Amino acid sequence: MIGNTATATATEMQNNFGRYLALVQGGKEVIVTRNGKEVGRFIPSGKAMSYLTDSLTGILKGDADTSQVREDSLRKKYEITD
Repeated sequence: MIGNTATATATEMQNNFGRYLALVQGGKEVIVTRNGKEVGRFIPSGKAMSYLTDSLTGILKGDADTSQVREDSLRKKYEITD
């Protein structure tokens, strides 16, 4: 465990879920690996929002019209043409 982060293999997580859940409830982040590669993270619910907003920093700049971006994305995804 490094600082506020623990690492567990998928097998360790499966076999000791209660232990890792207690770590997350205590404010720690758990990184789950499979075959040496990170596959996911368990983070405390209080940190989820800041984690998401921090990951978006720099993506949306200025007065971005998110409704237009969403509409354009859906049109492209579902191949909608006017």
